[in-house]
Amino acid sequence: MAKEELKIGEISKPRFEFRSFGQNFDTAAKRMARLSMPIPEKVWERYSDEIYILSRTNDINNTKVRDGKMDIKTYIQTVDGMEQWNPLMKGEFPILASVLKSEVFPAFNVVMPALTKDVYTFDEFMDMINSNPDLAAVKVHKQRFGYLVNNTLCEYGEVLINGARIVTINSESTEVEDIVKTVKEIGLEGVENINYLQAIKRVIGMIDKPLAN
Repeated sequence: MAKEELKIGEISKPRFEFRSFGQNFDTAAKRMARLSMPIPEKVWERYSDEIYILSRTNDINNTKVRDGKMDIKTYIQTVDGMEQWNPLMKGEFPILASVLKSEVFPAFNVVMPALTKDVYTFDEFMDMINSNPDLAAVKVHKQRFGYLVNNTLCEYGEVLINGARIVTINSESTEVEDIVKTVKEIGLEGVENINYLQAIKRVIGMIDKPLAN
């Protein structure tokens, strides 16, 4: 069966991903840029401001809010060290209490707060998050530079996590072997593969582990 050709900005089946975080990936980023095929100008450089909702009791659901919209992805499996994630839900504010009850708070794996209204605004939702000691709302600013290497979607990014600067580098694809090849060619073999959820928890002290460097 022929491999699926990834197209930047288009939806494909769930992808596998290698990603790492640290203070310096300059050498790997330069190799990634050299090896990259041409990509659309719209993804040369992108900026975003997001809020990640972290839960002390959950490591398999990645929840973030961007531009007034909530996006939850869930972990599926790891194959040859590469993690596969799939969309769990997407929602917008104001958000229905029924959605908070059936989808959002179960994803956090925390005690459900008392819901006394049918619909909640973003500010009201954030009040519930901030009042729960097992949850943390973390502001994340991203500056991302896109590439395409071995038919894998790649990026190097500068990230501010509540103002703390780190960098990230990644390769993702529906084909694990293409990611493995890319990781080797850009010089990241042996570097820890972790996701945003784990990296942010380390930065804010929810997990007592360092980043890659």
